[in-house]
Amino acid sequence: MRLSAVLFLIFFVAGCTTIGQDQRPSGPLPTSTRPAYNLTGYSPAFKDGYIDGCETAKKTSYGLKNERRFAADNQYRMGWNDGFSLCRGKP
Repeated sequence: MRLSAVLFLIFFVAGCTTIGQDQRPSGPLPTSTRPAYNLTGYSPAFKDGYIDGCETAKKTSYGLKNERRFAADNQYRMGWNDGFSLCRGKP
């Protein structure tokens, strides 16, 4: 009896938890789920930064700033800044 009460409580609590649909999974996004931009001719690091910066400016669930990469990779940093600036628009 006690075991079934404990199991019921565990399942009840687990059923009440929610995972937001707008939360971005940790780590890099799979290619199929990334937003698409025409950045032909740019380096992969610049493309990653541009997408991250633009999505951050648009406040989507894909927006993020990879702080380590931003500090260490000039191409990523330039892409992030460009994407953020261009997608932010004018107030």
